[in-house]
Amino acid sequence: MPTTVFFASNRILTGDPAVVTSYGPNIQPPSISTDIMYGTAFVDGVDINHDLQGSITAIQDTNKGAFAANVASDLLVFIHGFDNTFEDAITRAAFNREFLAASGKPGTDTTVLAFSWPSLGKIVSFPVLDADYRHDQKMAVLSGVHLMTFFSRIEPLLRTARANGSRTYLLAHSMGNLAFQSAVENWFLHGNGNAELFNVAILAAGDCGFDTFAHPHLTGLSGLSLLSPRISIYYSGEDEVLDLSQVINGLQRLGHDGPKGRTDQTAFPAATYRMFDATTIKDYDRNFLSSHQYYRLSRTVREAIATDMAA
Repeated sequence: MPTTVFFASNRILTGDPAVVTSYGPNIQPPSISTDIMYGTAFVDGVDINHDLQGSITAIQDTNKGAFAANVASDLLVFIHGFDNTFEDAITRAAFNREFLAASGKPGTDTTVLAFSWPSLGKIVSFPVLDADYRHDQKMAVLSGVHLMTFFSRIEPLLRTARANGSRTYLLAHSMGNLAFQSAVENWFLHGNGNAELFNVAILAAGDCGFDTFAHPHLTGLSGLSLLSPRISIYYSGEDEVLDLSQVINGLQRLGHDGPKGRTDQTAFPAATYRMFDATTIKDYDRNFLSSHQYYRLSRTVREAIATDMAA
């Protein structure tokens, strides 16, 4: 049975929106949010036991402005990271949905909504080895206004879900945290006020600066607690991808050792923030790339995320 993924994307289309390869690596003008494409994708072949994400077999109900179908139940909003094509982003969202649901814990059998920003889907290029990473980093930041608009479009869905007794979650991975950071600060910079968008925001292996919660005037992620009453931050000192990112950026990453000053209970009260150190977890095949993917490979981490999603 295929996994359904509701999606929105600010990638410039190069052809029919029902064709996977039409969603390219270029961004729509950041000042224009009316062309964001919404649709429904169906993913076959997901196998969480063998780390197979499957493939998109169909895209339907594409339009600009909102989801055509009625989206209900517990909602999981997913923001992908670096090195993801459009199909990678959608199939990863499907995999995450199935992986979390397999925990069998309450609240984990969700409807998944994915936002795909224009990552190149490449790791390195020649002759400039970090050019693809730098491209994705810039696209993530520039996607902030589009992602903010996406949040404003789905806010009624999120509000209705909670009013009906369902729960809403945000899961950002890797550089998706940088896009999310840009969206959160743009939310407030554009005059939007407090809004409980999510019951819990889960930030996994964040590839943004570790000082993001220390930014002033509701910039960075310093205003996130006004949009989500619970925030869970997953990090690992054995994340080799973020080791490289730190070298490129010259700044410690959020996913390395959590946020700056994470032990300060005044800045990070336990009632709001949960810190999860995945450094010593080895219940998956760990290598350079997979060390950055523990959130979807480790059963131990899955149990922790399922606990976050519980009422």
